[in-house]
Amino acid sequence: MTEKKEAFYQIPARFRRLENMHIAFWLMKDISWCMIWKTLGIIMIVPTLSIAIYIAYRTRTIKSELAHNLAIVFWITANAYWMISEFFGFDGIIVWKEFTGKHMALIPFTIGAAILLYYYLVQRRYELKEEHAVTM
Repeated sequence: MTEKKEAFYQIPARFRRLENMHIAFWLMKDISWCMIWKTLGIIMIVPTLSIAIYIAYRTRTIKSELAHNLAIVFWITANAYWMISEFFGFDGIIVWKEFTGKHMALIPFTIGAAILLYYYLVQRRYELKEEHAVTM
């Protein structure tokens, strides 16, 4: 009986530190939102989103990582937009029918969810078929 080898995904320490710093920026942005510290919250969008984009770019050759990291980019984008809509008071303004300013955050949230849905319904199935073909 042959034993199946598990693939490893290794992250260089400098990239891991960047990912950890990204979490700290993200938390600071959300704490600022919660505390209504408008200036700091808006400033923290830049490093939080920039690092998320860089991480997605860096993992572009690994489809699963790319899909999840792109979903995070769109999540942060939606989250930042929602925060700004509350800070500047257009979160409750009717945009269309019952949709308000903050509901516009659904656009990037939905894009992120669609990327993950595509990955799991299409790409992941393809990867599993390839893995199965290689082991046969």
